[in-house]
Amino acid sequence: MPQPPKILAFNLFWRTFALLAALLAGAVFAWQLTFRALDAEPRALESAHQLAGLVNLCRAAMATTDGVNRVAMIKSLTHSRDIQVEISEPTDQWVDYGSSGFTRKLAQALQQRLGGDTVVAGSLNGEAGLWVRFSIDTEHYWLRTNPEPMSAQLAANWWWLLIALLVTILGSALIARLINHPLRELATAAGRIREGEYDSRLDESTLTSEIREVNMGFNRMARDLAKMEEDRSVMLAGISHDLRTPLARLRLEAEMSVTDELARQYMAQDIDQLDAIINKFMDYARPSELALHPIKLRDVAEREAQGFRDPSQIRIQNNVPADIKVWADEVELGRIFLNIMENARRYGHLPDLPTLMLVTAKVQGAEVLITLRDHGPGVPQDKLDKLTTPFFRGDAARTAATGAGLGLAIVEKSVQRQGGKLSMRNADDGGLVTQIRLRRAQ
Repeated sequence: MPQPPKILAFNLFWRTFALLAALLAGAVFAWQLTFRALDAEPRALESAHQLAGLVNLCRAAMATTDGVNRVAMIKSLTHSRDIQVEISEPTDQWVDYGSSGFTRKLAQALQQRLGGDTVVAGSLNGEAGLWVRFSIDTEHYWLRTNPEPMSAQLAANWWWLLIALLVTILGSALIARLINHPLRELATAAGRIREGEYDSRLDESTLTSEIREVNMGFNRMARDLAKMEEDRSVMLAGISHDLRTPLARLRLEAEMSVTDELARQYMAQDIDQLDAIINKFMDYARPSELALHPIKLRDVAEREAQGFRDPSQIRIQNNVPADIKVWADEVELGRIFLNIMENARRYGHLPDLPTLMLVTAKVQGAEVLITLRDHGPGVPQDKLDKLTTPFFRGDAARTAATGAGLGLAIVEKSVQRQGGKLSMRNADDGGLVTQIRLRRAQ
């Protein structure tokens, strides 16, 4: 049973890229958090200790002066950009500095150094800053300093994160390409082997030992397949040559020696069938290299249909538009039509009725869809996928078979050699529908 198509699917490159990018991006953020924990926070706490020393220095300086000089000192510090001292008033309103785990840790460090009654605020009377309240005797004062050296936020290093993520993406793409490039070459070479091109050669000098061994094994397999294909062609050509000579002698002897007309006719039919089977073997073993040209589809279909002259066996209606052309080899295309029509003549008719076949074609974008349909009994659903298997004959669904079982296998192989696709299905109202997709020629 065919699997339902996936809604979202990635090829190997994008999957490798996504996994590497996620891994490296996670590593970047992990290192940033680690840096914050091991470096930024200790620095901020050190700054807090320095701030506590500054508060103690101000407290000691103000404690040794009288009231007039203390006010003058406070006014002089008010004009400083980094440090500001104000007298604490009962109406002061402040917001605690400890709004997060890190700031609470900093506030606790200041309170440990300055005493439990120390107040650390993030704003005082609506003015933001790092405010520390300390006391001298019974009077309370606020010391304000810049909070930026104390901060250790992740957003402060956004530019560094941006550069790191950009390098991560580029590095992931490069690594994914390096990993998948040999696999892409292997997939392309395997596709050429599938199409019958056995001259594919992969790089056997690559530095990666596993890829080098795979490439060497693939090249060895391609050479073996090429040798097997060559041996098969030579063997079949020899068989054809060696068998046709005794077949010709048998025909001659039958014509001259057999006096019974009916027996002589049956012997001649058997010899013709053997000769046709040999031709099928030769067609199936034909080399894969073809020179494709723009071919008028209607002319080829009409020529092959005219070969079936007995209307009591098959009637072919050619409805292919005259202006449709396809990229094909004319001989191979004719062989495709011939085999499908012959298959329909033999098996695509109802009892005591001739086969009715309809040939149509229509343009679909850059392709031409060719449809050949008979109106016979059709084929059982479980045998449709096996019709193009060499030597398979679906005679359980149709009449008795007398061929070699190679007709539709030859069709599929020939269609593939011309860059097309073949599909077969049963029509809803009976009969077998054969569809061929070939490249459209302007």
